[in-house]
Amino acid sequence: MRERLGHVLYAVLVLLAAALLAFLSTRLGFVRDCSHGQDASLGADSLALLKTLDGPVEVTSYASRQGGLRAVVADFIDRYHRAKPDLTLRFVDPDADPAAMRAAGVNVDGELELRYRERSERLKVLGEGEFSGALLRLSRSHERIVAFLEGEGERQPLGKANADLGSFVATLAGRGVRAVPLPLASTGKVPDNADLVVVANPQVKLDAALVAALVDWVDRGGALLWLTEPGENAGLDDLASALGVRVLPGVVVDGNGQAFGLQDPSFVAINAYPPSPITRDFALTTLLPQPAALARRSDAHWAVQPLLRSSARSWNETGHIPKGGEQADTVRQDADEGEIPGPLDLAFALSRVSPRPDKREQRVVVVGDGDFLSNSYLGNGGNREMGQRMFDWLLGDDAQIAVPDRSAPDRQLALSQAALTTLAVLFLVALPLLLAGTGMALWWRRRRR
Repeated sequence: MRERLGHVLYAVLVLLAAALLAFLSTRLGFVRDCSHGQDASLGADSLALLKTLDGPVEVTSYASRQGGLRAVVADFIDRYHRAKPDLTLRFVDPDADPAAMRAAGVNVDGELELRYRERSERLKVLGEGEFSGALLRLSRSHERIVAFLEGEGERQPLGKANADLGSFVATLAGRGVRAVPLPLASTGKVPDNADLVVVANPQVKLDAALVAALVDWVDRGGALLWLTEPGENAGLDDLASALGVRVLPGVVVDGNGQAFGLQDPSFVAINAYPPSPITRDFALTTLLPQPAALARRSDAHWAVQPLLRSSARSWNETGHIPKGGEQADTVRQDADEGEIPGPLDLAFALSRVSPRPDKREQRVVVVGDGDFLSNSYLGNGGNREMGQRMFDWLLGDDAQIAVPDRSAPDRQLALSQAALTTLAVLFLVALPLLLAGTGMALWWRRRRR
């Protein structure tokens, strides 16, 4: 009986120990990344950034319940949660209230919204570089001041009309950027505390004194964003000369838009970008409604990098502008009218050594279209994200978190032509002949028996 009682007690203790271990496994645990490139873990820079965040981070994912997207997002965010326990994730089903999602500007399944210290930023791409970069920008406490030129019929930074920039400026406000008006007609000079000046499509010709004030701002090392339009007569020729750029006549027509479902060929869709700090790893499509083409002057004292470029099937149409539903092939390029075949540059990023002692580099962006940031077209493709990248670069907030290359070194096998020929002869000729010869030898040997 004592032996049987000992067996029963032993079994009870084993079951109790198993139950306790199962309970502790739900409360305690450890994670170890055994992959070659540690591709399931965060990089050293991301971990160092998370240690500097002294407040909670809220992440909202607008991912639908269907499919496995929520599991992918949760697994990705869990890497950050393990390093920062007060980083939380919640899901919102965009299919539950589509109207509210459209009003909030959510148009991509799985779009993320990050909130930290009353600031927020949206992400449409799930990746460590993008996510950690957004946290880095939100962690900056310095407020940036962006002065929008006003008084000459420009797009209003806080306006709600279709052509205004209210929706985009609201996005900037959530990232620590404050938009202020710049009435140059009364001030006569751009204030020194401005971090960036925006000239957004003046509708009337500017007075020479206003243009001189803008040129003076550039000469003093100020950052500038100039949004222009086809046929715009704002009297900014001196500013264009100071920047070393020229606006070509006409409207860019691109026959490549049919591949994106665009019926109006004067709407240019771009998904391949020239290499630049602004467009690095940018995978979204930018839509420019009726843009103007830009050209560089040979005597410019700037380092100029193209940002947006039309396809080879484009040109600057100076005559008849095709309307919606009219194919670009029905409008012919006329070289005698000064129409230039594509690819054509639609935006430039200019930089040079800053004349200011407190800055290393002066930066300017010129875009041949202002509609892509307007309330009407901001939600198309990656327009919002492209605008944010331009502002980040102009404001010096373009520092990126270094993400290590986690690809395995033996994913590709490089063989010379001689090695390939040897393998082909060995497996396609020698080995079949050896098998055939062995079979014939066995057949002959058995037949002789």
